[in-house]
Amino acid sequence: MIEVALFPIPNSVNFPGVPISLHVFEPRYRKMVKYCIHHNMMMGVCHTEKVVHAKTRDQTQEEVLSSNQSTYKPCAVFSAGKVELLEEMDDGRMVILVNFETRLKLQKERQTLPFNIWACKPYEDEPLEDENLVGSLKQSHEKIMQRLMTISFGNDEVQKILAKEHWQNMSPIEFSFLVNALIAMPSEIKQNLLEMRRPQERLDAILKMVNSIK
Repeated sequence: MIEVALFPIPNSVNFPGVPISLHVFEPRYRKMVKYCIHHNMMMGVCHTEKVVHAKTRDQTQEEVLSSNQSTYKPCAVFSAGKVELLEEMDDGRMVILVNFETRLKLQKERQTLPFNIWACKPYEDEPLEDENLVGSLKQSHEKIMQRLMTISFGNDEVQKILAKEHWQNMSPIEFSFLVNALIAMPSEIKQNLLEMRRPQERLDAILKMVNSIK
């Protein structure tokens, strides 16, 4: 089992290899950031299924998030990684970078207050048992790259990213995660992709999505 501190954020679906920066102002999550750094613990940032503790009429959203209550029910599958503190302001607010390394699945809550710590197990892809699947993955990878180059014509930023040697030589499996950072899509679709355990299934879904973009 792997223990992680959990940061549930509605509509935040993240993939291994795609770091994100966060502005942390709620007291309980500031404590969590410091705990993760001091104890070398990974932080998981996950999408949420529903609101567990809804705010009342006389509470602001910030007051709800600042309270020591589980405001959101986390999605069971998420990405986690080490935390880097980029800036700490005079009032205690923080800017952090979370370097997502792996996918995990919730198993058992170890700590509730002042923030959640969960025991998790690795959530890995199913092994590629057929050699023919490797060729199929490469073909899907190439088709997505070609389609992205086409639909991003005129978007210099995306064109430059795709033209980089790292992206050109990336393995299809790594690509099936990282490419999601370049495509705007609803969080529910991203969560479905994150939970897929077959790279070909991810690539097929992504290819279908990019082909539908006009």
